[in-house]
Amino acid sequence: MQDLPESDAHLRETCTSSAEVYQGQFLKVKKDIVRLPDGQEHFREYFVHPGAVAIVPILPDGRILLERQFRYPVDAAMIEIPAGKLDPNEDPLVCAQRELKEETGYTATEWSYLGRIHPVISYSTEIIEIYMAKNLVQGTAKLDAGEFLDVFAATLSEMHEWIATGQITDVKTIIAVYHLSRLPQFRDM
Repeated sequence: MQDLPESDAHLRETCTSSAEVYQGQFLKVKKDIVRLPDGQEHFREYFVHPGAVAIVPILPDGRILLERQFRYPVDAAMIEIPAGKLDPNEDPLVCAQRELKEETGYTATEWSYLGRIHPVISYSTEIIEIYMAKNLVQGTAKLDAGEFLDVFAATLSEMHEWIATGQITDVKTIIAVYHLSRLPQFRDM
């Protein structure tokens, strides 16, 4: 990055007009007209997303708690870490604690922040904050209406294999595996 200019001004696009194209219960679609760095105008269509959290729950034996849930847009049951969208003005850690309990039944007494991702930068404002949850205590899940999922556990090694073979393709889960693999206590797993 040392060869890059210090400023990004020569790359910046400036909005000249904005229109809401669609407002759903969960997502909003916008179409903006932007002025490009060369002075030309072009359109940008994108989803406005409220933001989300993802949780990497670590069981006492070191396995990771996962979910398998049918995802309609890709017409498949996907293996992924627990996650959920932020409510308006909700603190991300509070959301992570709520989502872990609702989806898996577990609560945790130890929480660590792992990082932030922008999963689809080309057409969404979505940001996902990723947390690790440890010292889990099992309880009863309280799934949202219309939510159905399997909860199971896997080793980090199994997750690496499932990523390599295409059984895990969910970006937040792949990034969570990356974060765990960098932690000293998970390097040899």
